[in-house]
Amino acid sequence: MSRPATFVPPAGARAYSLRTARGEFAVVDAPVADGVEPRGVALLLPGFTGSKEDFNPLHVPLAERGYRTLAVDGRGQFESDGPEHDESAYAQEELARDVLAQVAAVETAPVHLMGHSLGGQVSRAAVLLDHSPFASLTLMASGPAQISASQQQRVKLLRDALAVMTMAEVWDAIQAMEAPEETATGGLDGGLDNRADLRRRWMGNKPAQLLAAGRQLCSEPDRVAELAAVPLPFHVLSGALDDTWPLALLDDMAARLGARRTVVEGAEHSPNTDRPLATAQALADFWDAHPTPSG
Repeated sequence: MSRPATFVPPAGARAYSLRTARGEFAVVDAPVADGVEPRGVALLLPGFTGSKEDFNPLHVPLAERGYRTLAVDGRGQFESDGPEHDESAYAQEELARDVLAQVAAVETAPVHLMGHSLGGQVSRAAVLLDHSPFASLTLMASGPAQISASQQQRVKLLRDALAVMTMAEVWDAIQAMEAPEETATGGLDGGLDNRADLRRRWMGNKPAQLLAAGRQLCSEPDRVAELAAVPLPFHVLSGALDDTWPLALLDDMAARLGARRTVVEGAEHSPNTDRPLATAQALADFWDAHPTPSG
């Protein structure tokens, strides 16, 4: 899972429930910085077991480049409600239609769309349903099809655990498997306070959402050819290391899409939290090259 340094929105950002035609979704909405000319709006979708807080480090540097950013919890993810046990509510097309409803509710189309990992595959599905509300699509650490075999095994272990354990019991099991040095110092979790926030986020997820998302990640077909036919500019961004989709796959996907390709040195599967300033710069540089009417 992504581990943001803080769950507190940056100064100037507002956390609220965005009302849409398909229900309410928890968002962090960060305006353009004071004195900066607005250049556009971006919608940011988090990955599997992640949340809108994963993008907290990006809001300020993007605001300083003229971009309003809205990070959103998907249906059944952290602070957005959803069915507890009905996996059909989390079918990929349903989540894609949620994204289209979110953009419609923001009322500033076209927007730049960016999805991290699972969020990238949901973003792709939304664009394939209707590309007209979007100015561009960035796939961040999100590959062409199913995740790697090693990650599929981890997802299977999680699914098996959720079948027989409560969410609290699964969390305790995950923590027991942490490396001793991470347990002692906070490690990637960033300390005891952050660990409590991570647990709160985990407990906010609906089990059906985790199960459905895990199945999608392990069975997603290659839809790159379909996406390449869509008249949008594309950006494939990743860290220099990624065990979820090998970099060679991401390189090939970018070539097939005719996309801009960015590799963030010193980052792994979550460039947004590993190297946020470099990631924000790459995003803004790409968006600057594809201005929107509102920007």
